[in-house]
Amino acid sequence: MAQPYEERNSAVKTRRQQEDQRRMAFRRAIEEHTNQRQLRLETSDYPDLGAINYWQAASASDRRSAQPAR
Repeated sequence: MAQPYEERNSAVKTRRQQEDQRRMAFRRAIEEHTNQRQLRLETSDYPDLGAINYWQAASASDRRSAQPAR
């Protein structure tokens, strides 16, 4: 027996909403990837920036390990 019109319409609507949600999640992921790539390209002009961040992180961990144990 065929489904009533309202049930079919509701199932179609639900399926389309789910497809839209997946499509938007995929689009957001692409936009995030594009933004991260652009940021990396912009900061790659400054190779010393990576070295500064590395040494700052290293010195912070050295300070933690140099603290006396309690």
